[in-house]
Amino acid sequence: MRGAKPVIITGIIITIFGFIFHLQGQEVVGPESSFMYSNPDWIDHGIQIVVVGIIILGIGIGLNFKKS
Repeated sequence: MRGAKPVIITGIIITIFGFIFHLQGQEVVGPESSFMYSNPDWIDHGIQIVVVGIIILGIGIGLNFKKS
């Protein structure tokens, strides 16, 4: 199984983007001109993206353990 490392990296990247989107929705980071800034919908979307990233990360870790 050579695909474990790219899946783990993808999960980490998606999780980081989810955190950024969540923080933009809460007016913590990002430019004020962004459509995500101060938008309550992006608080929820960011959390959902984080969950998807964690699931993908878990799959990658599972593949890594299966490889061993």
